[in-house]
Amino acid sequence: MKHDPALNPSALRQRASAHRAMAIAALHTDSSLACRLRRFNRHMTIARSLELQEVAA
Repeated sequence: MKHDPALNPSALRQRASAHRAMAIAALHTDSSLACRLRRFNRHMTIARSLELQEVAA
């Protein structure tokens, strides 16, 4: 039996929520502003793409 790689909508929602939380946490780390902003933007981009996948599904 093969595993279906597609995620169900609730799993996509949970992953998007986790990436939003990581984005907020990135803003509070003890690192340079450029590093914090880069990490925030990376996680928010992933969260937005997961939300789009959920809408398309």
